[in-house]
Amino acid sequence: MVVTEELADELPVEAVAEAKARAATLLLAFRHGNQIAFDHELDLLFAEHAEREVTTLLTWIAAEAVRKAYAPEVGDRVLRAMARRAPEDTGAVEVDEETANAARLIEAVAAGEVAEVRGLVAATPDTTFLLGGLLQGVAMMLPLLPDGELAEITAELRRRHGGAAHVPEARAGV
Repeated sequence: MVVTEELADELPVEAVAEAKARAATLLLAFRHGNQIAFDHELDLLFAEHAEREVTTLLTWIAAEAVRKAYAPEVGDRVLRAMARRAPEDTGAVEVDEETANAARLIEAVAAGEVAEVRGLVAATPDTTFLLGGLLQGVAMMLPLLPDGELAEITAELRRRHGGAAHVPEARAGV
């Protein structure tokens, strides 16, 4: 184990661990095209003036990824190529609402076409709109369910995903 001396202007170990977790959350939101989560995390960081810490950690994460994925002599070439391809405006996650075919996804799920569902999700660069469309489709179908079926479905979902945990109603306590 290597023990280093903490410098006066260095982040404490706990702050580094917290910043790593926040940087990972930001990267996950970016990777999965979740614009809302990405913007929310970014707004929190800007409000706390933590831009330098997070930028440092994102750079460290990127450097680690390059180090593990490429041989040393190739890593710098990869980084230079990425720098050349960087977009002019990097202020937001790129979104593509046109490629999100939620109707096709619902049809594939209904038909049990697992490969089609996987293909649609994998081919959609921004899953925010795809999952948003799926959620909208489910919401439109709910009123069409016969009486009692919604309660059976939610009970089954709670059994599968929540164990015996009680999920309170949104209106509880109002």
